Amino acid sequence: MTDPVRAAAAGRCPRCGRGRLYDGVLTLRSRCDSCGLDLAAFNVGDGPAAFLILIIGAIVVGLALWVELSFEPPFWVHILLWTPLVLGGTVASLRVSKGVLLGLEFRHQAAEGRLDPDA
Repeated sequence: MTDPVRAAAAGRCPRCGRGRLYDGVLTLRSRCDSCGLDLAAFNVGDGPAAFLILIIGAIVVGLALWVELSFEPPFWVHILLWTPLVLGGTVASLRVSKGVLLGLEFRHQAAEGRLDPDA
């Protein structure tokens, strides 16, 4: 049995670990092509993007301030440095973070609108 979080973080189906999770760069497939798991039932939403904006934004702002105060480069150097870092870092880490969240939802059988009957 494969760990669903590790499998999904690697871009694989959280149930079987073989089928592809993505249909493109960031688009989740509707079904696993190997085991038929309904991937459209999972709702990862914007949670991963919101956290990544905060984390990557804080890192880039800190680095940009350090570069500005240490080297005083022209403005265009900042554009050349930070634009690819923000875009590349966000897209690369968004795939992993969406996969992790989907794997966690699968592991814990998360669903909308369920109340704990024991509460």
